[in-house]
Amino acid sequence: MIQKERIKQLKEVGSRDGEFVLYWMQASQRSVNNHALEYTAKRAKDLEQPLVVFFVLTNSFPEANRRHYVFMLQGLKEVRANLNDRGVQFITRQGDPVNLVPEVTKDASELVTDRGYLDVQKEWRKKVKEKINCPMTQVETDIVVPVEVASDKEEYAARTIRPKIQSKIDKYLNLPDEVKLKESSLDLEFNSIDLENPKDIVGDLDVNQDIKEVEEFKGGRSEALDRIDRFLEGKIERYPEESNDPNKDVLSGLSPYLHFGQISPVYVAKRVKERGGKGSEEFLEELIVRRELAINFIHYSKDYRSLDCLPDWARETLEKHRDDEREYVYSEEEFENAETHDPYWNAAQRQMVETGKMHGYMRMYWGKKILEWTDTPEEGFRIALKLNNKYELDGRDPNGFTGVAWCFGKHDQGWKERPVYGKVRYMNANGLNRKFDADRYTEKWS
Repeated sequence: MIQKERIKQLKEVGSRDGEFVLYWMQASQRSVNNHALEYTAKRAKDLEQPLVVFFVLTNSFPEANRRHYVFMLQGLKEVRANLNDRGVQFITRQGDPVNLVPEVTKDASELVTDRGYLDVQKEWRKKVKEKINCPMTQVETDIVVPVEVASDKEEYAARTIRPKIQSKIDKYLNLPDEVKLKESSLDLEFNSIDLENPKDIVGDLDVNQDIKEVEEFKGGRSEALDRIDRFLEGKIERYPEESNDPNKDVLSGLSPYLHFGQISPVYVAKRVKERGGKGSEEFLEELIVRRELAINFIHYSKDYRSLDCLPDWARETLEKHRDDEREYVYSEEEFENAETHDPYWNAAQRQMVETGKMHGYMRMYWGKKILEWTDTPEEGFRIALKLNNKYELDGRDPNGFTGVAWCFGKHDQGWKERPVYGKVRYMNANGLNRKFDADRYTEKWS
């Protein structure tokens, strides 16, 4: 069953007698536990038409580079194989979705798509809607509680959204049944990119090729499932005490897979709830409440890429301390090359550059110090976002934008006033050493 709250009609026009029903897959890059896919399959079954799935590979996604594209295409290769086994043709083309989706849709009876929350994703869907002449439906599948159901406004902090989400989790913790299709689309003729060699495909794209793919993470749902299994079997019980220690391997490592929609957050939440026991409550707080607070922020805020997104108190205190003397000031290049005086900060930067993922606790310290070591809060915010989005596999994401904004006061409260930070929460190296063996972490990434 797919709850009606996940479904939104973007364009209501009379049905058209096309050749197939089209699912434009973009945010939710998976063939299993996908509400948008199964909704489309049900429509295809009802119309007794084949189902076709279409993905657009675009060079123009803001700040995406070789690292991101290789990971994504590794996952899409798996999606294609799984859909083909189901009798569903998966088409991939390179170009602009605003032009390519309407082109393929002209022979479709209906168009269904998934939901993205960034401005670029919303703009794509808006422009496609304006160009097509058939019904268009959006199905929200990368969140547990649909964003407008959780709240009809931007929430101030986790404490304000938590009760709203927690009261609704059980209702929306449902995965869609796989629809058995009557028609195969494998014999329909479409041009498509061959996904057999993801690295070769990316090499031909007009994207930044300098940020290389990483060995630490390989894309695809099967990889995500392996990480869930390992997390539940040997890590989750240690999660409450050790999740803030980057020397302890207790994190799930799922954020890149959630970012690309390669795994369903509903599926992950159900697995954790069914297991229960120590660590489940703390992990679900991060997976559902904190992640969906980030989505709430990106969905309702017009200013998530600038300091204008901050609460009044944070903007006022940073303005008050704008001209405070900085003990250290670094350029964007020095930050990127890990050339600060601080071995802990440098280690965190190197971890991100080398692996595509920085430990969450260190990412907080990393962002706070960029605020402290730049000439202006605006410059610090810009550099933190740029580096995060450039190197993190889960960058360019509601969680990424929110994590950087948190370092500057978003979703937080005022603390003891001090130079440069004002009342924004402060972090220092002594605090790291009280939490864990920071020198051991530094040695690993020196």
